[in-house]
Amino acid sequence: MNVESLKVNKQSWDEVAHRFYGRNPLPEYGPLAPREDELNLFGDVTDLKILDIGCGSGHSLQYMSKRNAGELWGIDLSKKQIDAAKLVLDNCNSPVSLFESPMEENPGIPEDYFDSVYSIYALGWTTDLDKTLANVNNYLKKGGMFIFSWEHPLHSRVSNKDDVLAVTKSYHEEGPYNHEAWDHPAIMQQYRISTYMNSLINNGFKIEKMIEDVCLTDEDVHRHANRWYSFEKAKAIPTTIIIKSQKL
Repeated sequence: MNVESLKVNKQSWDEVAHRFYGRNPLPEYGPLAPREDELNLFGDVTDLKILDIGCGSGHSLQYMSKRNAGELWGIDLSKKQIDAAKLVLDNCNSPVSLFESPMEENPGIPEDYFDSVYSIYALGWTTDLDKTLANVNNYLKKGGMFIFSWEHPLHSRVSNKDDVLAVTKSYHEEGPYNHEAWDHPAIMQQYRISTYMNSLINNGFKIEKMIEDVCLTDEDVHRHANRWYSFEKAKAIPTTIIIKSQKL
């Protein structure tokens, strides 16, 4: 676990949390990606115990509450995000437990307890992928599922300038990097798809499905013009990977 990276990221998230309030929560898995309405990866969550890794402003947990989940749990590095989530989830029918903590640590979350753990566009912030996935495995009941989405590893390696796609960095290069789309210090982690999959396998998961489709509508042409996740780039390079796995 890189303590300095966590310190930098915590400060940045506390400063920019308001910009990401309610951004791409479930049923969305990410920009220009298929939604849970289409994929149905979770199935019926009625009465299930649910944990959100990198819960942000709590809107994905709110979605789970509306689908009658039994218990809502969340963990996030940012105090501002946790404070926002407390307000968003204040009137939920389901019991709510939120923790301000790095995902690499267990701040008191029960083990062998959850039916489902998920992470929507947050896992790439971990400074220790194996430790985080080991934690997730410990939280889950046997047979429980872990679903996560994150920026597709190819997306930041290919630029789109004047409608010309060019590889600007090696796909094989892994490790921490400063994301150019952020105007605050932000240290994310670059991994190949094989690294995610092998780390899941090594930490006791069976991979059930991987999705790297894009969803391009007429509305998205204008909504995603000249953005980091642009419509034109998404026609050639996926924006998002979504992986569903099960604890063995």
